[in-house]
Amino acid sequence: MKKILLCLDSDPQPSVFDSVVAIDAGADQLFRHGGVTAAEVEGLVHGAMFTRGPADLKNTAVFIGGSDVAAAEELLAATHACFFGPMRVSVLLDANGSNTTAAAAVIAASRHVELGPKTTAAVIGTGPVGQRAALMLAAERAVVRIVSRTVGRATQLCSVLAESAPGGKFVPHGTTEQPAGAMVDGVQVVIAAGPAGVEVLPEAICTASSSLRVVVDLNAVPPLGVGGIDVTDKAVERGQQTHYGAVGVGGTKMKIHKAAIKRLFESNDAVLDAAEVYAIGKSLE
Repeated sequence: MKKILLCLDSDPQPSVFDSVVAIDAGADQLFRHGGVTAAEVEGLVHGAMFTRGPADLKNTAVFIGGSDVAAAEELLAATHACFFGPMRVSVLLDANGSNTTAAAAVIAASRHVELGPKTTAAVIGTGPVGQRAALMLAAERAVVRIVSRTVGRATQLCSVLAESAPGGKFVPHGTTEQPAGAMVDGVQVVIAAGPAGVEVLPEAICTASSSLRVVVDLNAVPPLGVGGIDVTDKAVERGQQTHYGAVGVGGTKMKIHKAAIKRLFESNDAVLDAAEVYAIGKSLE
């Protein structure tokens, strides 16, 4: 029986990138739908579900993508609402590569620093990738410094993250109110997931840090997010620090993405979001 992947994308045109990865990961047939809203999900998902009996539904799955992660989360919730009893299919959310990219970044850092209660990691950027990286770091019991332009915004996000990760230790930092060097003071790991084309961590601050051991910059658009890092850096040692650029973590991200697609077709009840995608990534190490 052919493996069918129903691709729900909130963008007008479904992602070609995601489609290529799905085919390379073993999907036999893609049903690609762009501009999908939550109100349209039920008809699409039920169309995929009701054509096969429960025993065969592991051969049907849903991938939720698009550049708008908030919209994708609405599509995920609407997809959940379609399931009942044994009538369900596995689903993966990776809008804008947020889950697989965050997982790849944290895994890269873990190769050089033992993540745990004695580790402090700074996540620069409060978008979807940064939020997911913060949750993954918290799952490893690291102290996570949330860096935003204002302390207020960082504090707000810390509260949101704490709801998703009870027991997680999140500390706010505002770059406009606090000294620049304080961003990495006492920090061993930095994951920079700021806006494209904006330097969020100058090279001088990075170099001056005596505690910093690993820096992962996920910005691939010049100027890069961290000064002194090249987009192709992959475990490049500069002084006491190990650097990764966006392309440098890309190989791991692709492995995780393909493994997650394959996992969809192992059962009909998997729901792969941030925690599940991170677990898949760790299993590949």
